[in-house]
Amino acid sequence: MGILQMIKRAMGGGPRVDLGGLLRSGAVVLDVRSKEEFTAGHVKGAKHIPLDRLGSHLAKLDRSKPIITCCRSGMRSRAAADLLRRQGFDAYNGGPWTSVRALKAG
Repeated sequence: MGILQMIKRAMGGGPRVDLGGLLRSGAVVLDVRSKEEFTAGHVKGAKHIPLDRLGSHLAKLDRSKPIITCCRSGMRSRAAADLLRRQGFDAYNGGPWTSVRALKAG
C-alpha cells in the first residue's frame, strides 16, 4: 500500500462500500451516541450501545450480520467500527445517523 492510499484510509477514504445494499440485506444499525442523543432521534430499529460501553457489550451483537455504526458526526462511529473489526465483526462506519436513516428509507 502506497503513502497516498494509507493517508486516504486513515482519513476514511478507503474503498467505497454500498451501505444501502448492506442495509437491504439485513445489516444491523448500531448507534453509539449517548442515551440522550439516541432518545432525541435515531434510525428506526437501530441497536443502541454508547461508544464508551461498546467493548463490554460485544456479546449483545450478532456476529453473523454486518454492522453499520452511526453517531452524530461520524467520529464515534468510526472508532466503534474500528473496535468491532478488531474483534472480528464485519463492521462499517455509516457516519451521521441521519445519513444512515436516509439510506434505510431509500
